[in-house]
Amino acid sequence: MGRKDDVLWTLMRAERAALAQDLSTLSADQWRHDTLCGRWDVEQVVAHLTAAASLNQWQWLRSMCGARFRPEVHNQRRLAEYRGDTPAATLDRFRAVIGSTRAPSGHTAAYLGEVVVHGQDVRWPLGLPRKPSIEALTPVADFFARRDFAVASHTQAAGLHLRADDGPFATGSGPLVSGSTLALVMSMAGRAPYLDQLHGPGVPILQARLDGATA
Repeated sequence: MGRKDDVLWTLMRAERAALAQDLSTLSADQWRHDTLCGRWDVEQVVAHLTAAASLNQWQWLRSMCGARFRPEVHNQRRLAEYRGDTPAATLDRFRAVIGSTRAPSGHTAAYLGEVVVHGQDVRWPLGLPRKPSIEALTPVADFFARRDFAVASHTQAAGLHLRADDGPFATGSGPLVSGSTLALVMSMAGRAPYLDQLHGPGVPILQARLDGATA
């Protein structure tokens, strides 16, 4: 790993640890609460994050082959594998991978983005106040704006000038979309509730793209 990756893994450990701390306060009902991640509840999102931190390239490839390269089937199988018998057991499994540097590929910023986005998928509906650090959000925003990976983030951002008002992130040209780095990251990840935190003439364009993606 290079120095840049070392920094990203350190940021990832911090974000996982912060999420684990938030999860430790949840009631049984909160573990079953809806999230911003489709049909998954809180416990399912956490199990998914554990699975993502537990697979190297060959394990991921074997799982995808077994799922006939259907990501939704792969995700559901690994989620079931890493979900515990109780929410407490699921949380223990997540805590066990806080320091993990396993990943299916070398796209470390993308995997940091997975922790950041899914953390907010959980926090937003539950009203949990913590937000990821600007240091963690900025490389995720840069990666999301450059390419589609787990989410169609580059497609969402294409032809827009994105500019954070709380950090150094800025990219692109075209109609302006500005706001917090978190709101920009989450909107590029397709999380429409965060659009209300953005402003500028490019926001309706981004809104239409997100609406089209979920139609």
